[in-house]
Amino acid sequence: MAGEVTGVVERVRSAPLVFAAGAAVGVLGGMIGLGGAEFRLPLLIGVFGFAALAAVILNKAMSLIVVLTALPARLAAVSAGELAAQWAVAVNLLAGSLLGAWAGAAWATRMRSATLYRVLAVLTVVMAAALVLTHFTSAGRLDLPVPARAVAGVAAGFGIGVVAAIMGVAGGELLIPTITLLYAVDVKVAGSLSLVVSLPTMLVAFARYSRDSSFVALRRNLRFAVIMVAGSITGALLGGLLLGLIPNLVLIPVLAAVLLVSAVKVARH
Repeated sequence: MAGEVTGVVERVRSAPLVFAAGAAVGVLGGMIGLGGAEFRLPLLIGVFGFAALAAVILNKAMSLIVVLTALPARLAAVSAGELAAQWAVAVNLLAGSLLGAWAGAAWATRMRSATLYRVLAVLTVVMAAALVLTHFTSAGRLDLPVPARAVAGVAAGFGIGVVAAIMGVAGGELLIPTITLLYAVDVKVAGSLSLVVSLPTMLVAFARYSRDSSFVALRRNLRFAVIMVAGSITGALLGGLLLGLIPNLVLIPVLAAVLLVSAVKVARH
């Protein structure tokens, strides 16, 4: 597979196009308060011609940088004391997500390309569903005994870690509703807490990917990644300013439809 992913972007030399694509992803993510990596992955595959695993590795690297950039801003909005009060939640989820991230990255590196494309398509549909459910449903806390909640947290963390590793995303789309549902944490705090869980989870997946020969795709396309990340951060800032400009009743179904169309294209790739 290494030969399939090396030098794949030799023909893509338009820095403005790469920056604009990253900015578009950032705007979409910023308008809904997420990183937007689920929108970046189909672009890497469908527009820029990366093979599935190379796209995942690049997406993971860029998502990691975006999360590192977003974390200080979130800490300014939610105090360290508020986050520290929820340390048990983070530990509970990390107990599963770190294992899930390692397992997901290992599975992705072992899949045939055709299988990985199908898996990515299915997970993109899952992200579309999570996007709609998160914004249009208001589930209360699951009233579980403490031991059962701990087991559910580890299981949920494992699943989220697997999905995040295979797609190269931070997983906030799944972490935030999980935190609010299982632990009754305020959604604002949950958003920051999701970054605290995402960061080590992403580092574990990244470490596992670095052991695969396909990791060369990142080294050979470092300039591409830097330009797209710059666009994503710029777009995220703009998207944050546009937050609320388009009603969620319109925006969320449109974005979900974009993900569904992307899933079909990825599956047929």
